[in-house]
Amino acid sequence: MQQALLKIIEGTTASVPPGGGRKHPHQEFLEIDTTNILFIAAGAFSGIEEIVRQRRRREAGAQNVGFGATLAKDQGEDVFATPVRPEDLHKFGLIPEFIGRLPVIATVHDLGVEELVRVLTEPKNALLTQYKYLFSLDGVELELTDEAIRAIASLALERKTGARGLTSIVEEVLGQAMFEVPSMPEVGRVVVDADAVRGTGSPRYERGSGTLSATSKGRTRTA
Repeated sequence: MQQALLKIIEGTTASVPPGGGRKHPHQEFLEIDTTNILFIAAGAFSGIEEIVRQRRRREAGAQNVGFGATLAKDQGEDVFATPVRPEDLHKFGLIPEFIGRLPVIATVHDLGVEELVRVLTEPKNALLTQYKYLFSLDGVELELTDEAIRAIASLALERKTGARGLTSIVEEVLGQAMFEVPSMPEVGRVVVDADAVRGTGSPRYERGSGTLSATSKGRTRTA
């Protein structure tokens, strides 16, 4: 795969199928000149932190085995306080020719709670905006409290799924409500709090002056 990308990154005229895939091998190809295209290669690189940590120990002269082994003291430190080097990427599995064609190496840290909250709420097509729209199709308003949004972000951190795992968490929280609400014309509003996100509670179904409480066993009406 890396060998195939070398020429494209370096600059060449690549033939690309307009429809994508291999279902139509005899279709005409589009030619794209990649000379003036900026390529940004990014990824999670899970496990590279240990490679960086080992390199830092070697540079510090630490002994890793034997009776004179130096105990690791940097477990709680920021491993990426120093930039990732090309040799780290090589040991991770990238070939030198590929690394050489990507001269600028930038290291970013994991997303925190605040960043995940922004992912959930700020983009034009934010995840929560999409779900609010889906509920609005049934004439229902969806409201998530600030604590609920932070709980979703915290849960994604606990599961170590990052921003990609937000969808599965929101789907898990709202799945039952999305199934029930269309058959409940009296419901006009669904409120999700932190307890509903953590699984210790359920979303609240509300209407004008009363509340419809959703439970895992069924639906009960309260005045």
